[in-house]
Amino acid sequence: MGLPYFEVDVPTRSTDEPGLRGVHVFTGPADSRGAAVRIAHEVYDAARAAREAGLEFPAKRPDGWGVRGYRPGWELDWPAATAGRWNEPYSWGHVADDGGFDL
Repeated sequence: MGLPYFEVDVPTRSTDEPGLRGVHVFTGPADSRGAAVRIAHEVYDAARAAREAGLEFPAKRPDGWGVRGYRPGWELDWPAATAGRWNEPYSWGHVADDGGFDL
């Protein structure tokens, strides 16, 4: 059995428009909450460095972690990051034949 899947939520704020705030979400396997936050920070830093150098995002790592987006002008608050086991949001139902969800 593989490692448990974690969700890491990192508060973020716009440096251009101080009133704008949000949360950047990362998901992937890890052996602990602390490891999940550390790995999320690593993949974010790699993506940020690549984008600032004018390069494409790094490919998803072999451990399953990666970044799909980077927003210049937004600052992540890593000390305030939280992590917990990820729950499949659609596990309570299944996709119906018409594309909707049945409960």
